[in-house]
Amino acid sequence: MYSSHQKNSFKTAVVLASSLIFSACGGGGGGADSAPAPTTADAPGCDVASQKDWLRAYMADQYFWTGASPNPDPAGYSTVQSYYDALLFTGDAAVPKDKWSYITPSAAYAQFFGAGKTMSYGVFVNGLEGVLPLRLRYVEPQSPAALAGLKRGDIIVSANARSASDLITSKDFSVLTPANVGDSLALQIDSGAGSVAGARAVTLTAASFDLTPVSVSQILTLPSGSKAGYVVLKDFISQAEAPLAAAFANFRAQRVTELIIDLRYNGGGLLSTSNLLASLVAGATSSGQVFTQLNRNARNQSANATFRLTTAPAPAFSRVVVLTGSRTCSASELLVNGLKPYMNVITVGAATCGKPFGFYPVDHCGSTFSAVNFETVNGAGQGRYYNGIAPTCAAIDDFKGELGTASESLTAVAVDYLQTGVCSTVSVPLVATSRRAALGFADLPHRRAD
Repeated sequence: MYSSHQKNSFKTAVVLASSLIFSACGGGGGGADSAPAPTTADAPGCDVASQKDWLRAYMADQYFWTGASPNPDPAGYSTVQSYYDALLFTGDAAVPKDKWSYITPSAAYAQFFGAGKTMSYGVFVNGLEGVLPLRLRYVEPQSPAALAGLKRGDIIVSANARSASDLITSKDFSVLTPANVGDSLALQIDSGAGSVAGARAVTLTAASFDLTPVSVSQILTLPSGSKAGYVVLKDFISQAEAPLAAAFANFRAQRVTELIIDLRYNGGGLLSTSNLLASLVAGATSSGQVFTQLNRNARNQSANATFRLTTAPAPAFSRVVVLTGSRTCSASELLVNGLKPYMNVITVGAATCGKPFGFYPVDHCGSTFSAVNFETVNGAGQGRYYNGIAPTCAAIDDFKGELGTASESLTAVAVDYLQTGVCSTVSVPLVATSRRAALGFADLPHRRAD
């Protein structure tokens, strides 16, 4: 049983993110009106044995699958990480195994969700697809990569003398993720055919920099003359909220009637930020409606929580197109699922990652433990999309072209759907009527670059 103060503390630390967005960790955080701080558990000691004892007790009480997950003797495990892994739910006929729970250093967690900063080279590639050429699918706007002039669509020929084909064959992209500030990454970059001939050498030095969660905000004029607001949201962090509000204020002022939200590379983050974005989309007419219900384990039903859409000074869109893919996870999926009872939500791209779960992060002995604490359902009781949310219009991301332009594959399909109501792969001419906006702020700590 928790006091009302404890329940409120948990509410301000809601985490919804993919375990694939960190190299050695997992996903994001949650919060209401301010950047979250993990709740700190009282610990009798921080030696390995004491930490394992604490972890066993914590998981037995707070873990979503307590009672259905393994509960081995901690004595058989030499590290906290190995014991944590052994405690995770292994799956059953209905629900997949827990591949989302993770541990990350509390300093890195605080840097990302508190300061809105990350330490990296700023490069993200199409590694999960396992095909050549190996392209830059996204470059963080304030990163060393961006400062070096790298851009989406550039081809990596080699990284630290390892060929792109070797990286893909081995499924090992760790070379793209630095361990420390000052680490270096030597790239051979080709903007053409992906061959060594004509490639240019670029050396990046890892740095800590501000994330840019809203990297593009613009208005597209459709062939019909109507206007579509387009935003790229990379991370659900509190630093995204002001630029999102500004973007929607601009949409309202410019009489935008259609909306495209690009979440194809968004692995999740704060539930509160997802709730705010949903409220901006749904407008005042849906104020007070259930956005999501957080359901706990049988021991903690009294701590179940409800997030509701809030009154927002924004147009109430009758429909929204969301660009999705296998990297669209958790808080991003929650936006799609949470809006479905109240409006027409069209998804363009590929199926999402399939994570209808989230965390209440807990700090213990300098590590932040994000173990699945709840599942999410929308206002109609719908959830459990373990295989991901299937796209309305299946379309292939070719990892080329500036996001939000006519040359970009998913954007063109989205615009064509808004024009015709039919799924298509035909590019449609677009006219940008407001400039590309790099609105400041940035990305997640130690995220996988593939």
